Amino acid sequence: MEFLVLGPLEVRESGRAVRLSGMRRRRLLALLLLDAGRTVSTDTLVDGLWEDPPASARHQVHNAIRDLRAALVTREGGGLVTADAGYRLDVPPGAVDAHRFTEGVRAARAARREGRDTEAARLLRSAVELWRGDAFAGIDCPAVTAAAAGLDEQRLTAVEELMDLRLAAGEAASLVAELSTLTAAHPLRDALRGSLMLALHRSGRQADALAVYEEGRCLLAEELGLEPGPGLRRLHAEVLADAPQPGPRPEALPPARPAPRTSGNHLPRDLPDFTGRTAELALLDRAVGDQRPGSPRTVVIDGMGGIGKTALAVHYAHRRTADHPDGQYHLDLHGFSPSRAPLTPEEALGVLLRSDGAAPEAIPDGPAERGAVWRARLAGRRALLVLDNAADAAQVAPLLPGTGDTLTLITTRHRPAAPDGARSLPLGPLTPADAETLFRRVAGAARTTAPPTDTAALCGHHPLALRLAATRLRDRPSWTLADLTARLRTTAGRTTLLRTADRDLMSLLALSHARLPADLHRPARALALHPAALHDIPGACAVTGLDPTAVERLFDTLLDHNLAHEPSPAHLAIPPLLRDCAHTLTPTSTPARPRHLTAVA
Repeated sequence: MEFLVLGPLEVRESGRAVRLSGMRRRRLLALLLLDAGRTVSTDTLVDGLWEDPPASARHQVHNAIRDLRAALVTREGGGLVTADAGYRLDVPPGAVDAHRFTEGVRAARAARREGRDTEAARLLRSAVELWRGDAFAGIDCPAVTAAAAGLDEQRLTAVEELMDLRLAAGEAASLVAELSTLTAAHPLRDALRGSLMLALHRSGRQADALAVYEEGRCLLAEELGLEPGPGLRRLHAEVLADAPQPGPRPEALPPARPAPRTSGNHLPRDLPDFTGRTAELALLDRAVGDQRPGSPRTVVIDGMGGIGKTALAVHYAHRRTADHPDGQYHLDLHGFSPSRAPLTPEEALGVLLRSDGAAPEAIPDGPAERGAVWRARLAGRRALLVLDNAADAAQVAPLLPGTGDTLTLITTRHRPAAPDGARSLPLGPLTPADAETLFRRVAGAARTTAPPTDTAALCGHHPLALRLAATRLRDRPSWTLADLTARLRTTAGRTTLLRTADRDLMSLLALSHARLPADLHRPARALALHPAALHDIPGACAVTGLDPTAVERLFDTLLDHNLAHEPSPAHLAIPPLLRDCAHTLTPTSTPARPRHLTAVA
């Protein structure tokens, strides 16, 4: 079964068209195809199908799904699947012509970078020939329209690159008619106008080439009040002097599709003293490798504040850049930042689209429309995305790629932030040996002549605590390791010493307490202040004054927010550093707002 969206929406089975009656069913299929292989919530489908949904909207979606399911079940088993929160269209990536197009363009660009221009031209021609008209033609749905605009832009970009390659291969005279038609249809695209000027000049038509430039200059001035771009102006000067440079024009290549690894790498620097995490890196390799090849892969790294989630994600991303040459992106979602609210999906998508080179005027309003454009731009690409410091699943779900061999790493303190289909990697403290190694690296060998075993243990083998304590020792020449260790043995000493000018561990941990439901602030603090190392439900009832049902909810919430761990069923342990943090919280129902500091996820 094939799904054709590069033109009017069609479904074919063994080459024969599958009848899809009714515009609503066609819109529904288009919305599912935008996220093929991923669950689309019923609410998203309702919003896409109706501007003002009727009371029976969810029931009508269910009926339309039933009709589609009967038509779309494949012999291989896939088809339309009901998931917990909505529906998922399971089809192989190659069954959608948009995926074949973007994969063909990706392969062509790889061939061109390696100097195989003839093969690149062949691959681009095959990709462009998949188009039968405007993408999703006839589907009047805002989310689909936005995605179609992104695909149409990719098509024009591929056509421009193909024209450039054919000109370089000496096809000038045979391209004049084709380029004239394209330029008339898209008169504001400098790349097409420049290619037409070159084709005319190389065909001995210098005056016509100059006339094409003048026509474009007047059009830009009248409609936009602009002058032609520098590349086109330079070409005009060369044609005027009867001396255009031979070969392809770099200006004709699309700025929105930069060559990988030049402007597509937006990862933060890897920590030079990154230490340990051997087991976690192996788990990441397995989690990535176990997911379906050729489809988006997502791994969520969760853990308490400062435990090293961002450091691990960035380190692993740098290790995998060679496998994802079509762009590497990092975005701080500010889910747990001290001085600003979390990014909305619409804001996050705007940042991602701009980092991918989208022009401001090409970025639509609304999260659904922006998400569709973002997924269209990533379709078929081997890209890598680090979504850092996520608040919850609702924040990250609209940012995830729909198709393509992409890898997304999500870091969060909130365990339920994992979207459907993602693999989870809970992150705990360093091993004792790795904790001591990290302490030595930060403090310096001259400051740690004795093993920092006790110091590392008092820091809970917690990476940020270790860094802050080691920094304190490094910056106090009069202190010995024993002096630092002695000060770290008390709660007051730890809350005072585990901070620098821009990082305060206790304030960082307090952010997680602040995100608890308001009615749980006081009992959570009471439980953390109690000296017991392990809490069961009856004991927690006595400490907090809550009934067993409320205590079970408290336990579940603390576990979800990585403010405790569960050594055995119905037993809760709160790490010592989080118990220290409870001493810094106000005894009211709402924790004090932390001061403005640099957050470390």
